[in-house]
Amino acid sequence: MNSNRLKPIEAATQFISQNFPNCQGALLAGSIVRGEATETSDLDIVVFIQDLPSCYRESLIKDGWPIEVFVHNLTSYKSFFESDSKRARPSLPKMVAEGIILKDEGILDSIQKEATQLIVNGPEVWSTDTINIKRYFITDALDDFIGSKNRVEEIFIANTLAELVSEFVLRTNRKWIGTSKWIVRALKNYNEQFSEQFVEAFDLYYKSGDKNKVINIADAVLEPYGGRLFDGFSIGK
Repeated sequence: MNSNRLKPIEAATQFISQNFPNCQGALLAGSIVRGEATETSDLDIVVFIQDLPSCYRESLIKDGWPIEVFVHNLTSYKSFFESDSKRARPSLPKMVAEGIILKDEGILDSIQKEATQLIVNGPEVWSTDTINIKRYFITDALDDFIGSKNRVEEIFIANTLAELVSEFVLRTNRKWIGTSKWIVRALKNYNEQFSEQFVEAFDLYYKSGDKNKVINIADAVLEPYGGRLFDGFSIGK
C-alpha cells in the first residue's frame, strides 16, 4: 500500500470528522478490517445519521484513499438487511457486524447485534420447488457443457456452472452465498475441503480443457436431491 497515506483507521476517522461530524455512528468495514487488503483495496465506511431523509451510497477519493461510504438513518438499514437476507448475500449486515467503530453516540451496539444475529441465523431454507428449479438449470448448463465442442462457448458455460453449483451447495446447506471472489470465500466458510476440490476442478478445466472433475462435482452436489433433472420438469403448468 501507499506508505505516504494515513493508516486506514486514521484516514477513516478523519474522513468522518470532516464529512459527517454530526453523525450518530460510523464503522470502518471491508477487506481492511478482515486483514485481506490489497494494493487496490478501498475504505468501506458505514455511517448512521438520525435525521437523514433517505439513504445513499457514494464513491470518492480522499487523502489518497478510495472510499465507499454507505449512509443510512436509524431505520433505512433494516430494509437492506432484509433484502440482503432474501438474496442470501449479507453485504451490509456483514459490514456492520465486522466493522470497527469510528464514532458511536450509543446506537451501534443494538445495530451490530442485529446484524450479527442475522448472519448467525443464515439464509431462508429453500423449498422443494426451488431446489427442483435449480436442479433443472444446473442440468441444462451441464448438458451444454458436456456437449459443447466450442472452447470459447465452453468457458462461459463453465462460469455459469461455477455460479449455479456453488449457489446450490451453499443454499441447500443454509449458508450465505457470494459472487466473484466471494464465491470461493463462501465455499471456504462452508467446507474448506469441498472448496479446494471445487477450485481444483475448474482450474483443471480452464488450464487443460478436462471437463471430468467439473462434471463429477456437479453430479455429486445434485445427487442427494435426486440428481440431474430434465424429464417431467415444468414451470407454470
